[in-house]
Amino acid sequence: MQKFIASFAVAISGVVFALRTQSHMRFHALAGLIACVVGLIVSLEPLEWAIILLAIAVVISAEMINTAVEQAVNLASPSIHPVAKVAKDVAAGAVLIAAVISAIIGLLILGPPLWRLFAG
Repeated sequence: MQKFIASFAVAISGVVFALRTQSHMRFHALAGLIACVVGLIVSLEPLEWAIILLAIAVVISAEMINTAVEQAVNLASPSIHPVAKVAKDVAAGAVLIAAVISAIIGLLILGPPLWRLFAG
């Protein structure tokens, strides 16, 4: 059980590091929180919650993996080697794709009930 708790603490420190040092991570976390508040306001169904939460988790996970790649590349290649740049660019691209698709998912799920709320 101590090993599990230690692993959990290490993982939490990774989340805290990403939140503390990465402005995009803070932006994604805030966007996820806003999506959850809106979901509460419009009373999402369980399946809709599952999709929204999965989208949030994918973006935040991608951002954390991007942070890990950046840190490892910075350590291995302090000067920008072309291959190091590609690794960083690809990791950032993964975050971009996850964020864009998540925004579309958010619009598809949260858009109609918000529209009804404000239009009616």
